[in-house]
Amino acid sequence: MYVAYLATTLLAAGLTGSAAVANLIGHDYPKSQADTVQVDHKWILPFGLLLGAGAVGLLAGLAVPALGLLAAGGLVLYFLGALVAHLRAHALNLAPWSLYFATCTAALVTTVLYR
Repeated sequence: MYVAYLATTLLAAGLTGSAAVANLIGHDYPKSQADTVQVDHKWILPFGLLLGAGAVGLLAGLAVPALGLLAAGGLVLYFLGALVAHLRAHALNLAPWSLYFATCTAALVTTVLYR
């Protein structure tokens, strides 16, 4: 079980960390996604900070389990909010969202099962 927990945690941290960096450096992809779901660009930086905090929290959870559990739960909620934004805007290209959501959900489930 430890291997699954470690693998999903590291994968989720890596994916959300890369998304955080893309948001924080002003990459075009987060901007195009914000335009697609009709979200003001002023939210890109706060979303990047949330993703970065989630990634760091997942990694910190390897040492302090409660932090990992909170981070994984927070990321699942974050991506559920993203789903609502996509559905509201009728933006049904959910493949990237599915990858992030499934990975963060797997991290949450394996964290709960392992701890």
